Amino acid sequence: MKALVKYGNKPGEVEIRDVPIPQIGPDDVLLEVKAAGVCGWDIEMWRHRTANPVNVPVIQGHEFCGIIKELGDNVKNFQQTQRVVSETAAYICGRCPQCITGNYHLCPERRGFGYGVDGAFTDYVKVPSRCLHRIGDNVSFEQAALTEPACVAYQALMVLSTIIPGTAVLIIGPGPVGLFCVQLAKASGASPVLVAGTGKDSRRFEAAKKLGADEIIDVTATDVRSFINSTTQNRGIPLVVDAAGNKHALSLAIDTVAPQGQVTKIGWGPEPIDFSLDPLLAKAARLQGTFSHNWPVWEAVIAMLSSGSLQTEPMISHRIELAQWLETFEAVEACQAVKAIMLFNR
Repeated sequence: MKALVKYGNKPGEVEIRDVPIPQIGPDDVLLEVKAAGVCGWDIEMWRHRTANPVNVPVIQGHEFCGIIKELGDNVKNFQQTQRVVSETAAYICGRCPQCITGNYHLCPERRGFGYGVDGAFTDYVKVPSRCLHRIGDNVSFEQAALTEPACVAYQALMVLSTIIPGTAVLIIGPGPVGLFCVQLAKASGASPVLVAGTGKDSRRFEAAKKLGADEIIDVTATDVRSFINSTTQNRGIPLVVDAAGNKHALSLAIDTVAPQGQVTKIGWGPEPIDFSLDPLLAKAARLQGTFSHNWPVWEAVIAMLSSGSLQTEPMISHRIELAQWLETFEAVEACQAVKAIMLFNR
């Protein structure tokens, strides 16, 4: 079968290769991939700018769903042909305090699909059955492929942040995770919900408006701090979400957060920051990190997708075949795509 493989640890060392169909173990299933989302992390792997080491050669792709093709001997709670979506923690130790308490996404030995073990930019992928969640017939495979970024947003906002209905939320970075943050903030009663990005984000700004953003801020054309002061009567923003990851986004978050407010940092940025955190301390504000997600989060997000509480269609800008990976990666990097979905086994 064909697969998109990162074969080396230099920029651009990604190509389509022929690979064997994986052999499953007793606790695994063989999943026939139907749809897989292209994540910003995939672009960083292609450019080799990742914060985490990559276990090359490895098949990329960690946002995926499909149909169960084969079952391992010990798998009793699933059946062949069931429609499922997979979590990302492909390997966990199962014995550390994080695993034992259900926070296995923070296992120090965790290896994720698409960088630690082979992922889903291919026809078939081996998946531990503990990673799987059933999806109803009313959730399309294209929708289900966006479950993972929705779970990132849910963990960040609904589990680790405080949203006070009737108060403002600022989301910096209108990528797919940021757009799910918009929806969750609106569902929680935040008002106004503001989205900040750069001049390159015009297509993503359009999606943000469709998904309920009250204000769009182009940081390249607006004095953001003055705008925020005017909008909040100099009170600041109780919750600022950094879904961009670079130092400029974090600096803006610290500048605009309210006293005793919270900055939740989702976006990764391997480059060091070159400014003081003293303004954060002076406001007695909280800087909250967030990473990944676990079983309850996935079940909640799947329920929201099933009920229509979370929308995906305004976000899907590209539906592609594997052979179109390079032009699509370039489009994502240039902010000309909102969300791209690879389709398989049609």
